[in-house]
Amino acid sequence: MPSGKKFRRGRKCARSAVWSDNIQGGKAGVMNGNYSGLISSIDEFYMKTGPVHQTLARLTQRLGAQRIDYAVIGGMALVAHGFIRPTEDIDVLLTPEGLDRFRSEFAGRGYRPAFEGAMKSFVDTITGVRIEFITQGEYPGDGKPKPVVFPNPADVAFETDGISVIELRALVELKLASGLSAPHRLQDLADVQQLVAKLDLPRSLGESLDTSVRPEFERLWDTVEQARRSGLERDR
Repeated sequence: MPSGKKFRRGRKCARSAVWSDNIQGGKAGVMNGNYSGLISSIDEFYMKTGPVHQTLARLTQRLGAQRIDYAVIGGMALVAHGFIRPTEDIDVLLTPEGLDRFRSEFAGRGYRPAFEGAMKSFVDTITGVRIEFITQGEYPGDGKPKPVVFPNPADVAFETDGISVIELRALVELKLASGLSAPHRLQDLADVQQLVAKLDLPRSLGESLDTSVRPEFERLWDTVEQARRSGLERDR
């Protein structure tokens, strides 16, 4: 892919889903014998009827009504691009000014701080779903300065189903920068590997990524390709 070209939409995958343990009720639910509840939560998530989707729809409608630029990132962005990994919270990219406007317009009106003194973490008072805001200019992963930085949401968002979602190239770049810099964020690297596998991303996508993360993308792509070839060899 030529450098600078925007790679926006992933292909929707029909039930080729990878389920994580962090869905509401998740691993703890199974350990406590609440298996039927876990299955119900997964079904609700897949059918877009559960509390996370309800929270996302309500939040994005309110942000849009106030003309606050935003882009959905994190697990719900993966879903929008066709990789279904259930998540129990919502991550949204705003400008610093957009965050100030959210706090001014909505704090105490359907959203409360997730904990005392929280400035960027809120809870939907109807569903109890947590919302994490990231602002333009922050650094992914360990939070330390690096070439990759969270951008202005207006520059990287595309609309799908009426919701502004971060484009795929930017999502991949941020996840790589996060996973490479923070040992507790290795799931971000796994997400990129799954995106490569599930969406058949081209190796040339790496050409449009920052040079600080390009080698890792190519390494993950090569790993996926090697696994595919090994599988074909076994099937012969």
